[in-house]
Amino acid sequence: MTVGYAICLTAAAGLLIAYLLMVKDKEFWLTMLYISIAVVNLGYLLISLANTVGFALFANDVAYLGSVFLSAFMFLTIVRLCGFEIKKAHVITCVSMGVVMFAIVASSPMLPLYYKSVDIEMIDGAAKLVKEYGVLHPFYMVYLLGYFAAMIGAIVHSVRKKKIAKPKLAGFIAAIVCSNIMMWLFERWLHWGYEFLSVTYVISELLLLIVYWMMQDYVHKDDVPVLTPAESEQLGIDIATMPMDVKIGKVLLCLKNGETLAPREREVLELILQYKKRREIAEILYVSESSVKLYTRTLYSKLGVTCREELYAILVKK
Repeated sequence: MTVGYAICLTAAAGLLIAYLLMVKDKEFWLTMLYISIAVVNLGYLLISLANTVGFALFANDVAYLGSVFLSAFMFLTIVRLCGFEIKKAHVITCVSMGVVMFAIVASSPMLPLYYKSVDIEMIDGAAKLVKEYGVLHPFYMVYLLGYFAAMIGAIVHSVRKKKIAKPKLAGFIAAIVCSNIMMWLFERWLHWGYEFLSVTYVISELLLLIVYWMMQDYVHKDDVPVLTPAESEQLGIDIATMPMDVKIGKVLLCLKNGETLAPREREVLELILQYKKRREIAEILYVSESSVKLYTRTLYSKLGVTCREELYAILVKK
């Protein structure tokens, strides 16, 4: 078991480094999520190396520190990925709940509320914490299930509000969340000797890394310099003074038969035609820059263009 935990810790640390190196527009909450996963796996590894109950409890606190805040950071990450704004009140609520939950767990050596009793046993040369749960343990189940429900709710609400550009992406995110739910439930029912959540967390970390890496490359040509009014005049028409409805009408002529723009794609199109940068668009629509990339990618695909220059070129065509 010790080797397995060591491998998971190494993988979690490696994925954190890969995320920092590969993803340009880093999300703070995703970074914190990766750190939490590494802390969880560190705690599991330390438990397997414990030779006293006191050290095992300390290692268990380390694992819970990562696990408690991992749920909060995963929720905030998914909220951002779904295109919703995270307000200060949301952060304060999540952090406060995490602090209270961790305080309940860490009180075990002093109060028999979360654990009635604890001991260690050796399995294949690795220590395992044997616990008898107390009256406050169900609060942790409610805490986790509440976050899982909130994550699924955010995904469903995002799809209904068309904040996620592609439904497949929503399904992919939902699969990540559900895999953690199922593994946590299996461990509660089957009482395996090995904490397979350590593996599930690493897999979730890998999948989220793939999502963010793909999202940053969806519109890799979106950073080309936009045309200024003076440059547009050189093309034979002053598109800066062209009425917006005329611009939209000319652009929509490029849609294939039967294709339409989603409401959010239409909003992004109008802002691009107002010479707004990606960061400005994200602030105006209260979504992440990654979400703007997704909308722009689908918009460009429907219009048959690859960058802003080609989009503006549509406006000067007769």
